Amino acid sequence: MPTCTEFAVFEVKQANLARVLALSESLFLEINADNKNIIAHEILVKTDNAEEVCWHLTWANIEAVEASSYKWSTYPSAAEIESLVGKKLYYGHFVAVVANQ
Repeated sequence: MPTCTEFAVFEVKQANLARVLALSESLFLEINADNKNIIAHEILVKTDNAEEVCWHLTWANIEAVEASSYKWSTYPSAAEIESLVGKKLYYGHFVAVVANQ
């Protein structure tokens, strides 16, 4: 099964940035507690607006995304992250496309 890439972009007030970063790392560990669902991740800030944060996650497969989405409310860090994040600007999952040759 191919990996699945997630991009999630959201607003975070500068005063909340450090806490959101720490909670994000905790959340990724919580998601991976039972299985290695997230195989790589980056937390990025927009070059011209430090209050726009992006999660770039590589999931093991789309099933890992679906299982984690189903369990979202059970992760200890999820509720606090949601309380500190402002507007959700973008959220999407992608898989590789192989062109016919």
